[in-house]
Amino acid sequence: MGPTTSDSSETDANLTASREILRRYEPLDDIDRVLVRLLRDDARISNARLAEEAGIAPSTSLTRVRALIERGVVRGFHADLDPRALGLGLEAIISINIRVGARKAIAQFSDEMRRLPEVVQVFFLGGAEDFIIHIATRDTDHARQFVVDNLSAHPSVASTRTSLVFEHHTPGLFVG
Repeated sequence: MGPTTSDSSETDANLTASREILRRYEPLDDIDRVLVRLLRDDARISNARLAEEAGIAPSTSLTRVRALIERGVVRGFHADLDPRALGLGLEAIISINIRVGARKAIAQFSDEMRRLPEVVQVFFLGGAEDFIIHIATRDTDHARQFVVDNLSAHPSVASTRTSLVFEHHTPGLFVG
């Protein structure tokens, strides 16, 4: 008995998904690496300038950048905001351990943390801590209140450890 239509459709969908995964992680060529480096350094660079710097035609630049976005190499274009200029003069890194019985709620906990306005970044880890979150707050009172209200009172949280950030630098990813 041969494959049914639904088996064939499922196989086609699986092959398409597999090809997409392989395409997403295919190595960057020299031109792609130049484009990524330029975009990392200045996401607002014009396509004409990008093409000129990469030594390619503007239409080629546009096509390649669109392909980098489609492949997930470029995940977005972001403004680098200064928390102090926004009235958020204190940044902290908080290590969080989740209660053993709450392991099934890890995705929900991560989603909850990402929705909080003070949270800059959320990292789910393997190692001594389960999560590290980066927060930006007005001052120490605001940071303390954040921990008390959102972490200490949270039923999934076993423990936290807070470290203050004195300086924060983002050099960007190495593009070899």
